[in-house]
Parts: sequence; structure tokens; C-alpha cells
Amino acid sequence: MTPDAPTVLRCAGRVVAHYTTRPGLALDHSPRPYLHPVTTLGGRPVTETVPADHRHHLGAGVAVPDVAGHNFWGGRTFVRGRGPVALDNHGVQRHDGFKLLDPDGFVEELSWTAGGERLLREHRTVAAVALTDSAWALDLTFSLTNASGRDLSIGSPATNGRPGAAYGGFFWRAPMEATAPVVFGADADGEEAVHGVRSDWVALAGEGWTLVFAGATARTSEDPWFVRAAEYPGVGSSLAHGERLAVGDGETVVRRVVTVVADGRLDRDGAAALVRKAVAS
Repeated sequence: MTPDAPTVLRCAGRVVAHYTTRPGLALDHSPRPYLHPVTTLGGRPVTETVPADHRHHLGAGVAVPDVAGHNFWGGRTFVRGRGPVALDNHGVQRHDGFKLLDPDGFVEELSWTAGGERLLREHRTVAAVALTDSAWALDLTFSLTNASGRDLSIGSPATNGRPGAAYGGFFWRAPMEATAPVVFGADADGEEAVHGVRSDWVALAGEGWTLVFAGATARTSEDPWFVRAAEYPGVGSSLAHGERLAVGDGETVVRRVVTVVADGRLDRDGAAALVRKAVAS
């Protein structure tokens, strides 16, 4: 796969993200479009890609470890009774083109293919929204339509037998720093208190930056959060938390996640206020 030059995303007159549509990555990384680097308005990077601890983590985007047995996350696949196994089952999210491309956002069409077959058709919308002089929001909506001609289901390591690992859907890999980021939610503090829990929003606060993630539709807010801080900094949604998510032939799954990107360390009230503004934008 020949890499393309990244698409630039601007907000308040500043470049705040680069979007790579066709990364030149090995197949076992499950190549897919991703946002990196994403920065605060002050220029501080808040994403990481291909880190040493998880080489298949790619900035901010959409990744699913199990679509009908195919790996669109990258790395090993968790197999019940065997644990993480290196399998030749990786898929690719192919960028089919932009339907709209503006300085502050885009509308993209993608195909999720594996084994020579298109399993899902995706319609992705990304927008950068100005909030304050020190904060902006990344508004990302993805619609996955079953294009396989048969019923499919989406799973996770949790549904395949690994407790606490229900990742898959929207995912944001933050940069590793000398100390783990602070984690808090609307009414809870700490990684253990927010991981695997349904909450209006969760925040990750590092060295001079804060990210606040919110499920911006009623259906999106039903998905529990997947949160890591001590092992590595990352936050995502859980499309398949307690059980596999069935997607019938021709059916569509839609999720919208809004992420506040702020300079400095926000407190709970500050995070809540910016989330309300971002979701309403």
C-alpha cells in the first residue's frame, strides 16, 4: 500500500491534526486511516502512533479487533482458551475517497476488507470545532454498514474470553509521558472507577493537556468506556462489551464521539462545561 500525504485539519486558523488515509504499514498492523499528530491549540501533541508498547496503535480513529473473526485492530487476536495468538486474519480499512474536504473537516467513504471480501462500508465525518482560546473539539461520527451479503457480528477480546478488554470502536492513543495521566469522569476518579463504565464523559489529563471524551448521541452513550492509564494512555469506546454486537445484512451501526482537546489541566467543572459546549456545537 503506497502512503498518501496526510490531509491537514485546521481550527481557529491553526493546524491541529493531520489525517493519513493510506498508511504504508504491514498487514499485521491492520492498516487504516488515522489522525496523528493531533495537537492542542498551543501546539502540544496529544496522540501517539506505532508506540513501542503497542505497534498497532495508530493515533485517533476507528479500530475493531473482531469483525466476523477478522482483525481490524492490529496485533495478535485473543482466542478463547488460547490467549493472544498471531493469526493471518488482519483486515484493511481502505480509503475510497472524500465526499467533502474542507479546512476544518471532511466526509469520507471507506471499505473494510478482509480475505478479498468487503465486509463493511463506512461513512465517516470528522470536524474540528473551536471552543475557547485554549480548547477545541474533534467531532467524529462513523457509520458502519454490513455490505457482506450475510449477517455479521462484532466482537472484542472480552466477548472472546478476556475480562476487562472490551475495546473496539473509536480509540484514541495518547502519548506516553514520565507519569501516567490523571483519569476522571463526570462523577468518578481514577482508571478503575471509569473503565468499563457508562458515563457521559471521561477525561485524561497529562502534562499540560487534557482530553475529554463524550458519547454525543443517546446510543453512543450506552457503550461503556475502555480506559487505560497506568499501562499506557488510551481511551476508547466498547462496541462489544458484554456480548457480540449483531449487524444484520444491510444494517448500519452509527456512533458519534466528541473529544475536547485542551491546553492545561482541566478540573471536573471545566471539563463538563467544555463537553456541553462541544456536543451542542
